[in-house]
Amino acid sequence: MVQTATLPGPAGNSKLEKKPVKFSNLLLGAGLNMFEVTTLGQPLEVVKTTMAAHRGDGFGSALGRVWSRGGVLGFYQGLIPWAWIEASTKGAVLLFVASEAEYYARSFGAGDFTAGISGGITGGVAQAYATMGFCTCMKTVEITKHKQAAAGVKPQSTFATFMDIYRKEGIAGINKGVNAVAIRQMTNWGSRFGLSRLAEGWIRSATGKKDGEKLSAGEKILASGLGGGLSAWNQPIEVIRVEMQSKKEDPNRPKKMTVGNTFKYIYGNNGIKGLYRGVAPRIGLGVWQTICMVAIGDIAKQYVEALTGDKVSAKH
Repeated sequence: MVQTATLPGPAGNSKLEKKPVKFSNLLLGAGLNMFEVTTLGQPLEVVKTTMAAHRGDGFGSALGRVWSRGGVLGFYQGLIPWAWIEASTKGAVLLFVASEAEYYARSFGAGDFTAGISGGITGGVAQAYATMGFCTCMKTVEITKHKQAAAGVKPQSTFATFMDIYRKEGIAGINKGVNAVAIRQMTNWGSRFGLSRLAEGWIRSATGKKDGEKLSAGEKILASGLGGGLSAWNQPIEVIRVEMQSKKEDPNRPKKMTVGNTFKYIYGNNGIKGLYRGVAPRIGLGVWQTICMVAIGDIAKQYVEALTGDKVSAKH
């Protein structure tokens, strides 16, 4: 049984409760992430990555490029097993670490906005280094490796590609770009959690709701959507991440790629527009994630509670 802990609140006259991370929460998070990525999530991810890797492409030409790699199946490159592994684990890591970090931030007197950012940043970094580094790397490899297919050679299987990278570059090769992933996740979840909390406050003020009063499903979707959409400000980090993990051939690329020299390479070749390439499908991805985690999440809660007999307390 998971126990809760209480500490004096910031004002000293109320108790701050540490909510337990329940199995039902982890099951719900994993299930919703799996549903999200298997439906629209991976196609949007593929288009976003394609645009970030081929920065001369517009949205339409990126769709054509993806379609040429296998029709509808081209939009699901990297889904199995990498996107599924990432989806089934990252939610659990984020929920557990962000919950702990937000609790301790509140115990030191932080408000909703600051505690939300603290939880998001810490959870995002944990996600990157624990599960997302090698998953995003292998997804990007799957999406951007086209040299063999263009030459008429049957591309390597997913695991053959994985082992080939491991033999040549070791763990570092499998986790290539993980520092950029960590920066992206840190800024992404920090701003998403913080801005969503801020938006919730605006909505409560506009509707006359008191602090702590529940928002409707539509209001939660609006708050989360604003947080997710505005979090796309860090798209340059995502483009840098894709470039670092891409397997495309270019003699002008830095031999040993870091976040700094990759930024210079992209900016020098494509300017500021290149750094924001793929931002539209990323915003679309944020909207779909919000719908899955909030609207569909509320329905899924009922089924998880019936299945486990445990009340789900996860925040979406």
